[in-house]
Amino acid sequence: MSRDGIVGARLDHVAIAVPRIGDAVGVLVGCLGGRPDHGGPGIGFRGGQWSFARGARIEVIEPDGPPGGFLHRFLEAHGPGIHHVTFKVPDIYRAADAARAHGYDVVGFNDAFAGWKELFLHPKQAQGIVVQMAQTDPAIPDESWNPGFAFPRFEGPVPAPASVTGVRLGARSLDAARRQWSALLGGRCTEKAGELAFEWNESPLEIFVEERDQDEPCCIEIDGAPTDRTALEREAERVGTRFRFV
Repeated sequence: MSRDGIVGARLDHVAIAVPRIGDAVGVLVGCLGGRPDHGGPGIGFRGGQWSFARGARIEVIEPDGPPGGFLHRFLEAHGPGIHHVTFKVPDIYRAADAARAHGYDVVGFNDAFAGWKELFLHPKQAQGIVVQMAQTDPAIPDESWNPGFAFPRFEGPVPAPASVTGVRLGARSLDAARRQWSALLGGRCTEKAGELAFEWNESPLEIFVEERDQDEPCCIEIDGAPTDRTALEREAERVGTRFRFV
């Protein structure tokens, strides 16, 4: 089996898991100026995406269905926080072959829907974060996810959309980070002061990696400065996520 990486992969969005989607509107809308994009139901969850400057998107997912689902288990174990990153890929079958060739176990493979096929890499193998890869077909839109999703309302002034630049991860091995984000997923890697940055064509989001004692999501990075740091810290705590301004 070839150890070639996935050609044409693109980082699409970063997702935060919360008990209730409404917990996120204070930080994503009130502090960061996110605009509702689209949302809908999934298997064991409901989700909504907010868009920011340059087309960056953050997704928020909440559990749906009986207790014991994947998101219930995540929240029980970790509390709210960064859950996954999603990459759009041209061919889900080739993506699965490439992942296995690079030593990853493919979990949650699903090709039952014509317009949406997906697979996942488990965080134990994937730098401490769930990695979702998805193949979509623009000619077959997913009508369950649409702009008509009932987003929670935010009462109050909404600032201009912030410039969300990406997600920062801690990694026990920078070589493992290069293997995952560059060799497998095709990100262009640059190194500065011992940290790595990975970027993809046509994606406003990057993945930043710093060496730490364990693999873990650290924060979502924003280009700029908060208008109200106290409000941001208060609202960010509700979604278990740190937002770092650079």
